[in-house]
Amino acid sequence: RVHGKDVLPMGGDYTAQVLLGGVREFLEKTEPRLLGNRPPAPDAAPVLNHPAVEKLKQVVPARPPGLCTGCPERPIFAAMKLVEEELGQHHVSADIGCHLFSILPPFNIGATTMGFGLGPASTSAFNVKADKRSIAVMGDGGFWHNGLTSGIGNAVFNKHDGVFVIVDNYYTSATGGQDILSSRAINKRRDTNNSIVKAVKGIGGQWVRQLDRTYDVGKMRDTLKEALTTKEEGPKVIVASSECMLNKQRRVKPQVNKAIKDGQRIVKERFGVDEDVCTGDHACIRLSGCPSLSVKQLDDPLRDDPVAAIDNSCVGCGNCGEVSEAAVLCPSFYRADVIHNPTGWDKFKSKVAMSVIGWLQRRRDRRRPALEAIV
Repeated sequence: RVHGKDVLPMGGDYTAQVLLGGVREFLEKTEPRLLGNRPPAPDAAPVLNHPAVEKLKQVVPARPPGLCTGCPERPIFAAMKLVEEELGQHHVSADIGCHLFSILPPFNIGATTMGFGLGPASTSAFNVKADKRSIAVMGDGGFWHNGLTSGIGNAVFNKHDGVFVIVDNYYTSATGGQDILSSRAINKRRDTNNSIVKAVKGIGGQWVRQLDRTYDVGKMRDTLKEALTTKEEGPKVIVASSECMLNKQRRVKPQVNKAIKDGQRIVKERFGVDEDVCTGDHACIRLSGCPSLSVKQLDDPLRDDPVAAIDNSCVGCGNCGEVSEAAVLCPSFYRADVIHNPTGWDKFKSKVAMSVIGWLQRRRDRRRPALEAIV
């Protein structure tokens, strides 16, 4: 007798826990003696049903999966939302990878998902005359896995008049940051730095655009809009490149910390929100979805709505400000340069700046009684 779906589920992921349960059930049915004297299976029910745990569920907010803080893929989907506001919705084929988080709020982008590197191939069903072009999103890992031939090559061969966005973050990031053909890092055992753009053009792609900084939301938006509205037929390929922030931080943080310890001058960028300027409509959060961008309540009786706030997990990618500028939102975001081991010139400039700010503040305070008298 062959056992299979009678001890394993028909669908879902075969995790270690699922397989362990399946093997145990299989042995119970066939050879119980092989199980021996085993401890009872752990039962989490008493803990999960404890009143304190139930109360905790009401206090601790849910933490849904999403893109990391500073992820270079976030501005791509922010740009797609801005284009959607102008041109309406298009069919978007998603793919396997970090970028698949686009199907979740706040972006809600992606109608279908087939498999790793199959996003562009799945849009071949939409290679028909239509008012709106289809969009396919694929990562660099999926591109080299099979997307180059099954997706781009197929689109070139069939003259597919669609848009193909290749998210190039230098690694196969979703599985741990492994190097791939187009990784920028020097690898003694692998041949890296192979261009995605050259591969696309080598297989016959004609309309190809390379963006070397995905955080430029305005440029990303304009490139997408051009691809969706150009009269030129055939596949339109956009290669959007910026390094995975998680891998970048793993590499850069130790270097920066060592440099600071050695007394070198290091400038770190931090972003914040001016509480007096923020209107509290939170459009920036809906277009960004950054985990570092949150809200806080002001101790102001005239302000009912909480304002946007940036917490200390910010990595200084600048996406929040880029989104606000591209979407023409309120100018409440500001950038602050934190200087470690400042030079004498840095200290002098800071002293002058603080003196000017103090003088302006005192002048405003002197004028305030006169203004109040007029009112």
